[in-house]
Amino acid sequence: MLEKFLRPKSVAVIGASRTPGAVGHEIVRNLIRSGYPGQIYPVNPKADKILDLKCYKMIGEVEDEVDLAIIAVPAKIVPQVAEEAGEKGVKCLIVVSAGFKEVGVEGAEREKRLLEICRKYGMRMLGPNCLGLINTSTPINASFAKQNPIKGDIAFFSQSGALCTAILDWAERENIGFSNLISLGNMADTDETDFIELLANDKNTKAILIYIEGIKDGKRFLEVAPKVSKIKPIIVFKAGASAAGARAAASHTGSMAGSMVAYREAFRRSGVLTVDSLEDLFNLGLTLASQPTPEGRNIAILTNAGGPSIVAADAVSKRNLNLAWLSPTTIERLRSKLPVEASWINPVDVLGDALADRYAFALETLLKDYSVDAVIVILTPQAMTQPLETAKKIIEMRSKFPNKPILPVFMGGESVREAVELLARAGIPNFEYPERAADTLAGMIEYGEYLRSERIQEIPKFKVRKSDVREIFDRVRRERRVNLLSVEAREVVKAYGIPVPEYGLAQDRRQAVEISRKIGYPVVMKVVSPQILHKTDIGGVKLNLKSDREVELAFNEIIRNASIFMPDARVFGVEIQKMVPQGREVIVGMHRDLQFGPLIMFGLGGIYVNLIKDVSFRLAPISREEAYQMILETKAYALLRGIRGETSSDIDSVVDIILRISQLSMDFEEINEIDINPIFVYERGKGAIALDVKMTIGSE
Repeated sequence: MLEKFLRPKSVAVIGASRTPGAVGHEIVRNLIRSGYPGQIYPVNPKADKILDLKCYKMIGEVEDEVDLAIIAVPAKIVPQVAEEAGEKGVKCLIVVSAGFKEVGVEGAEREKRLLEICRKYGMRMLGPNCLGLINTSTPINASFAKQNPIKGDIAFFSQSGALCTAILDWAERENIGFSNLISLGNMADTDETDFIELLANDKNTKAILIYIEGIKDGKRFLEVAPKVSKIKPIIVFKAGASAAGARAAASHTGSMAGSMVAYREAFRRSGVLTVDSLEDLFNLGLTLASQPTPEGRNIAILTNAGGPSIVAADAVSKRNLNLAWLSPTTIERLRSKLPVEASWINPVDVLGDALADRYAFALETLLKDYSVDAVIVILTPQAMTQPLETAKKIIEMRSKFPNKPILPVFMGGESVREAVELLARAGIPNFEYPERAADTLAGMIEYGEYLRSERIQEIPKFKVRKSDVREIFDRVRRERRVNLLSVEAREVVKAYGIPVPEYGLAQDRRQAVEISRKIGYPVVMKVVSPQILHKTDIGGVKLNLKSDREVELAFNEIIRNASIFMPDARVFGVEIQKMVPQGREVIVGMHRDLQFGPLIMFGLGGIYVNLIKDVSFRLAPISREEAYQMILETKAYALLRGIRGETSSDIDSVVDIILRISQLSMDFEEINEIDINPIFVYERGKGAIALDVKMTIGSE
């Protein structure tokens, strides 16, 4: 049904206006001006004709079927006209009207009512609070934008309608075309994932570019985006990265900005490319739509000036790309034809007096080299430089070597303008600076590597005691708690096969001594209270206790400290735990993200975890390979592997814990957070053990 948004046979504009400049007038005018081939039905109870089209008092009076209705009336009467559209049998709605959840509680209630009406009649809705949409192949301009874009092969959609109009204005100046431009608005019904899925098989769209402030349904995004990314690139500019940006996003569209860490992991898993600016969004999108992805990371730089080539070489290196080692054959060929003053190694400098033919020779020689995966061509305008002729040679080489991307960097202004325009018409974007070309190449290479990663990773499944965990959670909820006691949290991870020290809960000194004797000295004692999360800070932890007398004194002191420093805390007793040998300390945790679900964390543990912040993340469920990769990404890996002859630690046991926490977090959606810190990791073959476990669950 969503196809009706882009290719409707008929369109009604409810709220069409005779007044030029009014939203309802501009929508009708844009439909006509775009060359839309279907029927257009303006709806306005006070008009007979609008722009020479017959006007209807209400949509129900239209004799024929209506595929798409565009609503441009005040927010208060939008539900009423939506009901009328539903009764008419309209398939899709575009609600451009503002005044919904972006303005507060009353607007949110109005939006909820509007969505209920759409569900009642089986209509799909774009918006509300949106600009509309444009499809250049139908063609249809169902928006109130000022511009009517030229046809192109990139799709752009945005949660910000104002950003769409700015992009259209910029694209007109730069002669950039679109296959589709979609303003998502509040996404009450359809969202970015719906349109990603819709455009997957759109032959007119070669790349999908998205500006988002938040993702509506993270789980569905994770299902759809990886499939579409294998067909065509998806590039995202995610706003709301900072705390201030997140607050602005929430107030702008009512969006939940979410965790940027979770977004980054969701995009990485889905093969979605991310950028940090609108400029990078279009640089990467346009280049991927028009050029092949590199087969590797080896980049050649061709230049007529030394300074820009140094900048380019630095930019390539910073982005973890390689300056290609040219083959002896390539170097010899360059040496034989270039001036003696030229540089024959990478970067290849053809000198400031290079004409188009010299550029063409050097570029062809580099593209023939098997060790070169892509070429950055830098041109700075000298008195004798031939920008236009050089651009023609680049277009010729692009055709001759269709499997290797060429990224031109024609630096300057008016003197290179005609050449840049020629390149653009040939589908070869120009970059004003070398750094931008390197950024784009890095994104292209990342996408190429994703396309080549065909292996499906197996998610391990362990034999666990789920019923024991369910009993613990049910008891916690009956007692109206969200923080598990330390002994409860330890029971949960133990039920999932994670090793823990022997322990017991004592509610008086006598029990403390009995448990200590049973476990065996030395022992550790810790206060047990859902309100006391940082036990050490209040003197609630005692270590290395070796006798009955020490245990009795420690019990009294822990209870006394809790009553002094946390007088309102509910103390369940004192946990007695076997004192275990010191190991290398790491942390494994989980935070349940609102959009994407469980986010698993690994890093250096102990008291410095918040200071050092040496951590890596993955969204659950994770494979064994992903768990290993998490460890490799941190400095903790060097510590576990062993430094300067130290014995290596049991990394496999840490991977096992990560995977079991992943399974636990998937099995029980009520778990909000898990924090296992520290985990002592011993020598290879001797395992690891979870010392301290914190866990919170959501209330029913």
